[in-house]
Amino acid sequence: QVQLVESGGGLVQAGGSLRLSCAASGSFFRINVMAWHRQAPGKERELVASITSGGGKNYADSVKGRFTISRDNAKNAVYLQMDSLRPEDTAVYYCNAVYFRGTSYSTAGSSWGQGTQVTVSS
Repeated sequence: QVQLVESGGGLVQAGGSLRLSCAASGSFFRINVMAWHRQAPGKERELVASITSGGGKNYADSVKGRFTISRDNAKNAVYLQMDSLRPEDTAVYYCNAVYFRGTSYSTAGSSWGQGTQVTVSS
């Protein structure tokens, strides 16, 4: 089981920046993909950005050029630097990790953090 703890959310004015952090702990062999998702009121949860253990990155079109995902494998942590924030970025942001308990693909699992609120005022 992997536990994820997020931090760094808050209230910011449009055009401002925030940095989200997520640290993983627990029992696992390795973490494969770490990602940030978000869910705005009345909307479905959507992928914001993801990063593999090798550093491969993927971004939602809506955040390309404004958000940067990074990862520290030694600390089992993932970060999301959010610049040029817009009111439409307001949402609860969730950290997600896909991990393996052992060397077999059958040991794969997925965990979610509790979420951190990001509010961007206009």
